[in-house]
Amino acid sequence: MKRLTILLLWLLLVAPFGVARAHQSSDAYLQLSDAAEGGVQARVDVALRDLDAALELDADGDGRLTWGEVRAAWPAIERLVRSNVQFGHCAMQPAAPALERRSDGSYAVLQWRSDCALAAAQPVRYTLFADLDATHRGLLRIAQGDRVEPLRVLDPARPQAPEGAPPSSFVGEGVHHIVTGFDHLLFLLCLLLPAVMRRERGSDGRLHWRPVARWSGALAPVLGIVTAFTVAHSITLGLAAARWVALPTWFIEPAIALTIVLAAIDNLRPIFPGPRALVTFLFGLVHGFGFAGVLGELDLPTARFAWALLQFNLGLELGQLAIVLAVSALLYALRDHRLYPRVAIAGGSGAALLLGLAWFVERSADLALLPF
Repeated sequence: MKRLTILLLWLLLVAPFGVARAHQSSDAYLQLSDAAEGGVQARVDVALRDLDAALELDADGDGRLTWGEVRAAWPAIERLVRSNVQFGHCAMQPAAPALERRSDGSYAVLQWRSDCALAAAQPVRYTLFADLDATHRGLLRIAQGDRVEPLRVLDPARPQAPEGAPPSSFVGEGVHHIVTGFDHLLFLLCLLLPAVMRRERGSDGRLHWRPVARWSGALAPVLGIVTAFTVAHSITLGLAAARWVALPTWFIEPAIALTIVLAAIDNLRPIFPGPRALVTFLFGLVHGFGFAGVLGELDLPTARFAWALLQFNLGLELGQLAIVLAVSALLYALRDHRLYPRVAIAGGSGAALLLGLAWFVERSADLALLPF
């Protein structure tokens, strides 16, 4: 039992690193619309990090992709995408290649045009990265004149989007995003690590960690953390949906990494005098902008964007609740072990601190420090 407990503590400590190395959230953006001069035009935006995993674009292996490397690999990129994305039976003619910077990195932009009608370019069949990443998604936007159809989510399990099919629900996408959002998960983990413990001043005058006696002792901190985080990121999702507040991604992404660093430091040495729920609320506002940025890339009409965000937020909460319940139950079961303060709180927070710092530097200076 002792060895099993130590193993569980070790898995808890290294889980963020193992998961992050294995997978990153992956979405591609597809657009199909009437061309101004007649016919139909199609566009597919694919993340360079995903293309690099499939085609090894980084020819010199220095961890940085240059325009020269991408341009040299463009025929292979076009073949890969074209063989896995079919727009009905239309004969598509390619346009000039391009790159675009999005909130989560650089994307290859592939564009085609055809003389066929928009209806003939459907159904859309999508199997990109089916053999590499079963969680990859393609977000399809179809526009005919001023009318924009409900957004459709394509993945290897549902590769085809026939014309007239019911719109996709973004509840599942919300769950997908929180499960694969490693920075958000690591932030939550930092907050939950000390939730099953309490700080008491010992006879030496120093603060020491002591396990809570009952589950009810951990319930209040966990509920406070979850409620504060939920309310906060829901507020910023609403602000983003109404287009009242917009913060640049160059600020939001490093700020999210910084919240991890500060939460980890607070576990090691308290730096926030107020209740932790208040700190969670303030940091949750920042994370909410990160959540909203996912759908903000789709350029949907305001009402449809707001509805998609509401569904997306519901999925976030369902996924978050499942994760919090599972992690809290595990932490509660391990709280009495003498190594918990040293391995879980100190070791886990230290690891989160280092990873958060690496993400902060990467996102602030556009560097590649980590091999994932």
